[in-house]
Amino acid sequence: ELMDAKSGASSAKGGKPDYYFDSYSHFGIHEEMLKDEVRTTTYMRSILQNRHLFKGKTVLDIGCGTGILCVFAAKAGAKKVIGIDCAEIYYKAKEIVKDNGFEDTITLIKGKVEEIKLPVEKVDIIISEWMGYFLLYESMLDTVLYARDKWLVKGGAIFPDKASMYVMGLEDAEYRASKLEYWSNVWSFDLSPVRELTIQEPLVETCDFNQVLSKGAKFFDIDIYTVTKEDLDFEKKRFEFKINRTDRLDALCVYFRVDFSRCHKPISFSTGPQDKYTHWKQTVFYLEKQIPVKHGDIIAGYLSCKRNAKNPRDLDINLEVAKLSGSVKKKLASQTYHIR
Repeated sequence: ELMDAKSGASSAKGGKPDYYFDSYSHFGIHEEMLKDEVRTTTYMRSILQNRHLFKGKTVLDIGCGTGILCVFAAKAGAKKVIGIDCAEIYYKAKEIVKDNGFEDTITLIKGKVEEIKLPVEKVDIIISEWMGYFLLYESMLDTVLYARDKWLVKGGAIFPDKASMYVMGLEDAEYRASKLEYWSNVWSFDLSPVRELTIQEPLVETCDFNQVLSKGAKFFDIDIYTVTKEDLDFEKKRFEFKINRTDRLDALCVYFRVDFSRCHKPISFSTGPQDKYTHWKQTVFYLEKQIPVKHGDIIAGYLSCKRNAKNPRDLDINLEVAKLSGSVKKKLASQTYHIR
């Protein structure tokens, strides 16, 4: 399971459907997100440096948490800000709004977006920090799209409004030895079946840039003004990257970028190993076998992702990897992974 602070709800097991929302009531998660300098600073800049977009407008914050984005929007001159959250943090957010003198501007609503009634017919701007690990794991994008279709005025703005996913090659012999090959000899017994499970579960970690074997190759784009819920299950998105040093390819590393393109000066942030740390880190998919690669080799493949039929918050991912040499394609791997 993706056991990390933001995924405290990893798979909502135990038959409690609101466990996902309950996990966001633990303040530690909000502290981690607020202390994520890249995340919070980018949202702050996108709002406060674009007061001309917010002045006199009605703003909706999906999954408002502590209410920090609501406060930014109010400070930027919004006429009315509505924040929605399901978790118990809502009660603290109300105190925060009052303590900072914004209770005349900011209205907070506790409940699921799909079930509530807004105090207005339409909103001018939707803001949301909806991204999950691997961009889409336990993300709130479905909810943002629901709100967009129901409440966003024609020509309204969404912050952020674009997202893209990238993949790159990674060397990680150390992890392979300590976490994967370990299972072939445990107290002199062969426990290799556990290795299969380990490989099928992608790892959320901060990759050292020294491990990186290529530049990031974009394989998936999202325009939040036009994307549909169905588009978020994608099939065989192609990628291709060039190996930049002779080494061994152990894994593929996936990260994402989000853009606030409505801003006066476009603002964005990226979550790759080459970028400043964010709490999303990167998602690493280990290959069954280590692959020797040379400088200049072209690695290509396809990545597919769909929501799990039993638990839609979980993701089933298929990865195909090949080495290209002129018109010859040598298949290297075809593996299935589960993010849960």
